Amino acid sequence: MSKTNLIPEEDVPQLADLFSLMGDTSRLRIILCCLHEPISVSDIAENTALSQSLVSHHLRLLKAARMVRAERRGKQVFYVAADHHVQCVIQDMVAHISESANGEDG
Repeated sequence: MSKTNLIPEEDVPQLADLFSLMGDTSRLRIILCCLHEPISVSDIAENTALSQSLVSHHLRLLKAARMVRAERRGKQVFYVAADHHVQCVIQDMVAHISESANGEDG
């Protein structure tokens, strides 16, 4: 790893895949629903105006990428951000676009 690279070269494709997953508007909305507390698939579907089957499909991808984790409660499964790193990335990018919108330089 050189001084100009923040991560090893072999990790770049995985990082690009994560950003690609978050680049889909529906998946980003799903991640936002899961950021702070566990939420059921049906509640995610209602909050995002997506079908439950589509939400489930996106959640499978996000879970495989370790962006969200599942918690089973009885017969229902609830999803929440996998860890604080996911929350930090989203919060940092929200702060970034807020600064850009206000004409501030980073």
